[in-house]
Parts: sequence; C-alpha cells; structure tokens
Amino acid sequence: MGICFGKPAKLANASSTQLVGTGTEPVKTKADPNSGIKNGSLQPFNLDSTISTNLKSFSFNDLKNATKNFQPDSLLGEGGFGYVFKGWIDENTLAATKPGHGKVVAVKKLKTESFQGHKEWLAEVNYLGQLHHENLVKLIGYCSESDQRLLVYDFMPRGSLENHLFKKGVQVMTWVTRIKIAVDVARGLCFLHNLDANVIYRDLKASNILLDSDFTAKLSDFGLARDGPSGDKTHVSTRVVGTQGYAAPEYIATGRLTSKSDVYSFGVILLELLSGKRAMGDENMGGNDETLVDWAIPFLTDSRITRIMDTRLGGQYSKKSAQAAAAVALSCLDPDPKQRPVMKKVLEDLEEALIPIDSPKSIARAKRQNAVSGQSAYSQKGVKLGLEPK
Repeated sequence: MGICFGKPAKLANASSTQLVGTGTEPVKTKADPNSGIKNGSLQPFNLDSTISTNLKSFSFNDLKNATKNFQPDSLLGEGGFGYVFKGWIDENTLAATKPGHGKVVAVKKLKTESFQGHKEWLAEVNYLGQLHHENLVKLIGYCSESDQRLLVYDFMPRGSLENHLFKKGVQVMTWVTRIKIAVDVARGLCFLHNLDANVIYRDLKASNILLDSDFTAKLSDFGLARDGPSGDKTHVSTRVVGTQGYAAPEYIATGRLTSKSDVYSFGVILLELLSGKRAMGDENMGGNDETLVDWAIPFLTDSRITRIMDTRLGGQYSKKSAQAAAAVALSCLDPDPKQRPVMKKVLEDLEEALIPIDSPKSIARAKRQNAVSGQSAYSQKGVKLGLEPK
C-alpha cells in the first residue's frame, strides 16, 4: 500500500494485484507482531524502547485535529489496509497544528478491522523507526491508542512513480529524470542489502516509490520487509507475498527469499521507466496476461531497444544510454538468481550512465583507462555515454 500521494488516488489496479498469502507469515521484528491483539481486538502495547525514542508518539485526538478529522477532502490515497490523509504538524515541536499551518505530513490510518494490517503496521514502525537514509521515506511518528493504529510520514508532494508513469494527464518525465529515479531506488536498496542485518524489501513496485519536490525517489511501505538470511543460511523461507509482475520467479515457485528477489523487482522497475508500460496487464502489450518482462526481453539484447522505449519521450534520449540501461535491466532479470548482480554493482553501472562523456570526471576516468590499455579515451569500452541525445 503506497503512501503520501500528492493527489487523491486509488491504489488498486492491474499492476498492484497481490499474490496469494499477502502478509500472512510472521513478521520478523523486535516486537511480537501479534502484540496488541487480544480477544480478536487491537489493544495498546509498548514498542521497543530503542524504536520509540526515535519517533514521536501522537494521540489519536492530535491526528484528528491535524487532518481535519479525517475528512474526505484530506484523503490522499487508499491501500488494502488503510487510508492516507494530509495533515499538519509544527516543524519544531512536531505537535499537531491546525490544517494549513506548519509542516505538511501524510497520516496513514489503519482500518480497525484489519488484524493482518496490524502486522504490517508494526513491521513499518520497527524498520523505519530504526533505518534512516535519503532514499527511504522518513517516518516521523505513530499513534497506538485503543484500537487505533496510525503512522505519520514526511509528505511527498510529487506522489508516486506509478502516477507519473501511468496516470493520464500527468506531465511526462524526461529521460534524465527517469534514470536518476532508478539510481535513487538502487541506492535505497543498496543501503538495505548492505546493513549488518541485511533487509529484503520484498515489495518493490511503482506505487511504493514516492517522489519529493525535486523528484528524489524514496522507498515507502515496509510492511512486507524481512530480515535477510544470517549465518550460513542462503535464504529466508516465507509464504509468498508481493505483487504480480514484480515478484521474482524463483520466489513465487519456492518461497525462498533472498536479496536477489529485490534485484529482479528492480529490473522490472527499470523496464517500466524505459517503456512507460505497466509490469503486468498493459493493454499496449497485446494482452492482459502478458508480463512486461515477457514482452520486453526479446528487445533488450540488440539494436531493437527503441521498440520498447516510451514513445512519449519523443526520442529525446541517447540510444547508447538506453542500451546501457537495458543491459542493466537484463542482468537483473536473469532467471537464475545467482547470475543476477548485487545491488552495489547495479548502482555502479547506473551511476556511470549518468556521467556525460565530455564531463571532466568521465574524461579523467577514460584517460586512466587509456594509460592502462593504450586505447583511445573515447573508444574505451568502459566509458558510458551521456543521457542527452547525440
């Protein structure tokens, strides 16, 4: 369930169809995911002290006042487990303020009848209460009062990547913006995967990538995130959850979850950025049952890359940079997870693609490579071309 949309939006669509079993396995967090549930009802509970000290505890009445009592005109979006409302808090004290005054925030309100949503709510508090990175949405605070469960986030004025790619009437994003968004997402995943206790995001999709005013991309919605394998373990065994079209095939088939599952999902996101088509069920791919991966793979390995490019870009991109991005996507989508690159390598390749060929940094790198290989700086294979049309 995406959050913090700039404009009202329904999250349910062909690209966000949940796989069976969504959220039904135990969530691996410091607090018991079933804590707060008694006799079939949600009850108050205590969060881990190391988490609660990082977050603001709001009263339910405070958040009612901050969101105009959750009126429809404050509604930003709706997900499977709750609603997201626009609210206001004091920028310094974080106290709730009257609507229209102070810092704008997004308030996610869990449906009181959603016990399964409570587990996702708790996972979100535990992960985002401890993890901080410029490419993760910032969780400001929470409310746990009686049967009410709410979360308060930084407001993301540009809304979701899903809206910018697929919603009619939204201005088309440039090629440079799309690749920068891909780099931001890769940085967020790289951060998660390289923690001492690595975290697998598990629900990467366009609706869970939110954009700030500068189109900086941030991962949101950590309700399905899981701690990765530890010790000599190679994977985490779970019941399959996620979104059709984005989930890695080996994870769907076996329930064995690794960081390479996120890498596959990132490849799908990259294809969406290249093509402007949904991960699944896009009417322009010839059928509702065909995935974007199945449709695009034949065009990723040769000069036909232009066949999959978003026609709304009007050709305003370098063909060689598009081929470089397509090569990254293809490596991420390898059917064998062992052959997929780690996110650190993916990030390096995409960051190189952002460097124009005539920039001082690119020229310096080419000269260093030339000194070693004796090749012409501009013919050096490792130098990536810029993003602008040539």
